[in-house]
Amino acid sequence: MSTPYPFTAIVGQDDLRLGLLLNAVSPAVGGVLVRGEKGTAKSTAVRALAALMPEVPVVPGCRFSCDPASPDPACPDGPHAEAAGVSRPARTVELPVGASEDRLVGALDIERALSEGVKAFEPGLLADAHRGILYVDEVNLLHDHLVDLLLDAAAMGASYVEREGVSVRHAARFLLVGTMNPEEGELRPQLLDRFGLTVEVSASRDTDERVEVVRRRLAYDDDPEGFAARWAEEEGALRERIAAARALLPRVVLGDGVLRQIAATCAAFEVDGMRADIVMARTATALAAWAGREEVTADDVRQAALLALPHRRRRNPFDAPGLDEDKLDQTLDEAGPPENSDGDDQPDPDGGGDDDGGGGGGGGVPPQADGEDRTPPQGSEGDSPSPAPEGAPDAPGRPAGGEQQPVASAEPFRTKMLSVPGLGEGAAGRHSRARTEHGRTTGARRPEGALTKLHLAATVQAAAPHQRARGRAGRGLVVRRDDLRQATREGREGNLVLFVVDASGSMAARQRMSAVKGAVLSLLLDAYQRRDKVGLVTFRGKEAEVALPPTSSVDAAAARLESLPTGGRTPLAAGLLKAHDVLRVERLRDPSRRPLLVVVTDGRATGGPEPVALAGRAGRLHRSEGTASVVVDCESGYVRLGLAGELARELGGTAVTLDELRADSIAGLVKDVTAAGRAA
Repeated sequence: MSTPYPFTAIVGQDDLRLGLLLNAVSPAVGGVLVRGEKGTAKSTAVRALAALMPEVPVVPGCRFSCDPASPDPACPDGPHAEAAGVSRPARTVELPVGASEDRLVGALDIERALSEGVKAFEPGLLADAHRGILYVDEVNLLHDHLVDLLLDAAAMGASYVEREGVSVRHAARFLLVGTMNPEEGELRPQLLDRFGLTVEVSASRDTDERVEVVRRRLAYDDDPEGFAARWAEEEGALRERIAAARALLPRVVLGDGVLRQIAATCAAFEVDGMRADIVMARTATALAAWAGREEVTADDVRQAALLALPHRRRRNPFDAPGLDEDKLDQTLDEAGPPENSDGDDQPDPDGGGDDDGGGGGGGGVPPQADGEDRTPPQGSEGDSPSPAPEGAPDAPGRPAGGEQQPVASAEPFRTKMLSVPGLGEGAAGRHSRARTEHGRTTGARRPEGALTKLHLAATVQAAAPHQRARGRAGRGLVVRRDDLRQATREGREGNLVLFVVDASGSMAARQRMSAVKGAVLSLLLDAYQRRDKVGLVTFRGKEAEVALPPTSSVDAAAARLESLPTGGRTPLAAGLLKAHDVLRVERLRDPSRRPLLVVVTDGRATGGPEPVALAGRAGRLHRSEGTASVVVDCESGYVRLGLAGELARELGGTAVTLDELRADSIAGLVKDVTAAGRAA
């Protein structure tokens, strides 16, 4: 077994360490979500925490880690006779992103349950993590139904496995830690709320601190055991402090004044529900115990708010998480200080003894200056592109002739559902129809591997004709492996929605770009809710560019869209061909995810020889490969040329106007009714 990197040797990252330590002191806090860029010691800190956790007494031979002092009466391995327990180190169990539902919650042998009437249960990762740490790296990439199961078990302290009326329950209490890179997509607000705390991490910009990080990491890689031995004393001191804080926790007093401050803070920041109040109360209590005090102070409440509220403030996926600290201080002052609070004690996340250059006391949300807009427009390093000399040719990263400054987008609205026709088999989502593991049952088939979803009626129908030949004597049905039938189900999949946005001068006329950006932003919001991947191609001047490669981060797409300038000619064919290149690569990477091409344009094509004919050929190229497409017609004015409709016919798709795109559009409703009447 490899030697883990010592927790006390981690340089900086005060908030990350404090959040983990508070959960080690009080698992009731509800876990921690660690958000940050890659390479910021997120995984290292989580794996290092296990070595600081107290040893766990367990019933010998119990696969579910029952406590010998109070064994679970419903334990599948029980009932347990009175016996001396054995101690083992706390486990850190990692949940892979591609894990199946059976791997997470456990598998029930349906064949034995039907033929023998026994509950043959193979525990999953939730059972392994009981009374330990469950670590989910890249939790934002985990399938939604797995995240739901995971958080339900964390909230209830138990896991339930049900297969066709046969159920198994076992205890599942663990410290839940999730890490994620926001650039790869966000968690839904409902799931964010289920994590007790959140911390933002980023790489230090201090040269000395970065040097120390590299020095320690190289020393650890050269001699892991020797490096760990040099930090053994600090690790031991921190381990003892965690144990002392756990012992002190039941004696910490949470006064009425503190509760008033907590309630006033949650109300002032308009968080939904009451979970935030409860988490803040538990976090403030853990902070007091960590500082060695028996009373909660105003500083504890403030620190608890900085850890428990930022991720609960998001109202849509384009809102950046964070907390207005001036407003927080004002709210705490107006609510009045708690009784017997002097505010002098500050929590120390280091546990004493290690000098890692990070400073003490945590600090809630770290500075946002280098965390906001981590994805500047292509061709820049965060600075605005310099203006081109008059008469200079267009070039990537340089404003085209006649370019206008980016305009703000209009308010987003609820859009009509644009789906891919047919039945797919892509990643689970909420968009187009697909064969999935979850959804309504549509039929049955022979299982190709392990049976996961039994179709009971089809199984009985397959076994019934053979009962006499198999010598059935009693009431039970004689079922063999060949009789079992797997249920086929239909649900929804996530698609790749590739936006091709016309940013030419014609789109800037009559202030149309604001409405266009509002429409694309609305479609991005819809893609977020339906768990799609999105990409963004823009074209103007003489060429097209991939403004955002396909990603799960719709807020990154929204940021690119907001800073999109306009101007120049309309190289429509270049935009469609660039989109074709993007889709070709994505088909190789993820062949099961079906694409939806959304072209946002007025249909005009200018620049170069025969621009309209070239655009038509590019459209037919997409149609020949069966790419589903929608053209959002942005043409306005009394005289309409209908060029977007012509483009839609070349693509083999449909055209909708900006008005028809709205879910509550009267024009769209009339169009739908007309189409339905023709079909009838």
